[in-house]
Amino acid sequence: HTMRMTAAGVQVFPRTPERPEDLTPRKTDRLSTGVAGLDEMMGGGIPTGDSLVLAGPTGTGKTTFALKFVAAGLQAGEASVIAIFEEHPEVYLERGTSIDIDLRKAVHDDKVRIIYLRPLDLSVDETLDEIRNAVKSIGATRVVIDSISGFEMALAPAFREDFRESLYRLIGALTGLGVTIFSTVEVVETEKSSGFQLTGYQVSFLTDDILSLRYVEIEGELRKALVVVKMRGSDHSREFRTYDVTGNGVKLRESLRDFDGIISGMPTRQFRIPAPPHPGLMEAEVLVLELVIRSGAITVEEIAKQSGQSSAGIERVLKRLLQLGYASRKGNRYKAEARLRGHGGFPRGE
Repeated sequence: HTMRMTAAGVQVFPRTPERPEDLTPRKTDRLSTGVAGLDEMMGGGIPTGDSLVLAGPTGTGKTTFALKFVAAGLQAGEASVIAIFEEHPEVYLERGTSIDIDLRKAVHDDKVRIIYLRPLDLSVDETLDEIRNAVKSIGATRVVIDSISGFEMALAPAFREDFRESLYRLIGALTGLGVTIFSTVEVVETEKSSGFQLTGYQVSFLTDDILSLRYVEIEGELRKALVVVKMRGSDHSREFRTYDVTGNGVKLRESLRDFDGIISGMPTRQFRIPAPPHPGLMEAEVLVLELVIRSGAITVEEIAKQSGQSSAGIERVLKRLLQLGYASRKGNRYKAEARLRGHGGFPRGE
């Protein structure tokens, strides 16, 4: 166990193994990322209690995505803890105002707790103790670690040797409390690195969900693109989407379906069949939606009979279509939203 001796006495920071009585049962809800269109790409948002890593090179807007995640939590009445290692809290808050996210009132009301961990002699257990106490103090359901790169640099040299093992304990302890973790990590491209480096820390096995940000050159212009690399136990979109970081946060742009070689950073345009007018929906969801549109009004049992899928699976798909506004329900029958009709049988996407 880590211990620290100060004028106040001796403080012990246990390695906090997970105990059955400490674990919070996993929920099936999903949390919004706060970025329009990204939730749809992820199959409905971030599953509650997941650990997500957002990886990308400098300047791709990782902190902006993290702040949007916190802002979405505040809109839903949820408290958040933000652990930062590279910037002073005032600087961090000021950066938020530049993208129309002012967290000062939330900090004052103790709905957001910012933990600034800068000393270079920290251990993982001390960091975990700080974060866990803040989570319990304000009842936080969301935790942002911005960034894993800064976290490692804040550790004492002796603790960096087992960084991956330490990170595993940190993530396990926090998700065990039922909170959802949103971590950012800097990806540094080198001549020896592959064209599609994910985290730079080989920690993908520690996390449930991975989003990758990257730069691509399209027709002589440097653009930013993102892709959902991994959603453990959940279907998701596998397309690349360009995006811009604006004064209001993040704006998703067009899909890069017409390009090959995106991973290389220098994609080339290919002429293909036009993309579907509803990006983000999975194949099974498109099938169910088509049946709903063609029928006018239909029950779960009727969809199951026509599609050959189980009723339980159909109900999960319909629940998501309801959340996305593609369908509505009256009694036990489902029908397509009126605003979605007249587009070749399919709704327009984000």
